[in-house]
Amino acid sequence: MDMTVTDRRTEEEREGRAEVDVAGATRPRHPLRWVASLVLLVLAAQLLHLLVTNDNFEWHVVGEYVNASIIGHGIAITLELTVVAMAVGIVGGVLLAVGRLSENRLLRGACGLYVWFFRGIPVLVQLVFWYNLSALLPRISFGVPFGPEFVSGETNHMITPLLAAILGLGLNEAAYMAEIIRGGLLAVDPGQTEAAHALGMSDARTFRRVVMPQAMRFIVPPTGSQVINMLKATSLVSVIALADLLYTVQSIYNRTFQTIPLLIVACLWYLLITSILYVGQSFIERRYARGATRQAPQGFWDFALLRRRAKTPEVPS
Repeated sequence: MDMTVTDRRTEEEREGRAEVDVAGATRPRHPLRWVASLVLLVLAAQLLHLLVTNDNFEWHVVGEYVNASIIGHGIAITLELTVVAMAVGIVGGVLLAVGRLSENRLLRGACGLYVWFFRGIPVLVQLVFWYNLSALLPRISFGVPFGPEFVSGETNHMITPLLAAILGLGLNEAAYMAEIIRGGLLAVDPGQTEAAHALGMSDARTFRRVVMPQAMRFIVPPTGSQVINMLKATSLVSVIALADLLYTVQSIYNRTFQTIPLLIVACLWYLLITSILYVGQSFIERRYARGATRQAPQGFWDFALLRRRAKTPEVPS
């Protein structure tokens, strides 16, 4: 008996051979997107009008100071402080992370206490504390505990504003880096360590040759974010009279009373430096993300094209 048209269509759909009619297909409309875009354009136009018509911005003053040598000196101090504090934080973070993963309960507890203490106190408070350390310890000495002293000196001479800033930012950063590094180490498959031990490798060599290289894929991207955060956190050192970018700007507008244009200068330089760091971070993340997923996009345009291909419906032949 011959099958009817309905039965034949049902059989084709069951076997997956039914043709899709896309001749009259239309893209879905999203009116809310158009409304949101219109609102954003209106707000952008208002902002541009404010920037152009408001004389209180004093753009000529901004142009005068944006390339000034005194601003460049403040930028140099900011970058120097960022690099040194991050170096202290990374080295301290590695030591703390290894200590927190140690089988020694006393060492593990001490490292955990350090992380808890420095993560629980605001950075600004730590900076002010180190800057006023002389009120607690008028003299600092180095030597054998409860024994002879080798080096000693007045705290006010030894703890300069730069050193106080490095201690405050670096020790605080070490607590955060410890958790980032510890998370990266825990993300490595324990079987890698067991295999290395089976080959006769020592614990130190296993950590250096096997565990750490694999953990870098999880450690490096958040470390890039921490560098950017550290750059912005350096603005806090202005409270201890360290001549960074913000303190330099403040010292100028305290004399000239040109507060807004000088703050704009600081904002422009912070935005420029952080933008460069953002670009570097994106390249690093892309570098360490290779091989994580089979079809992971390797760049912005690859990602855009991948999304476009995913949205394009396939028409069976």
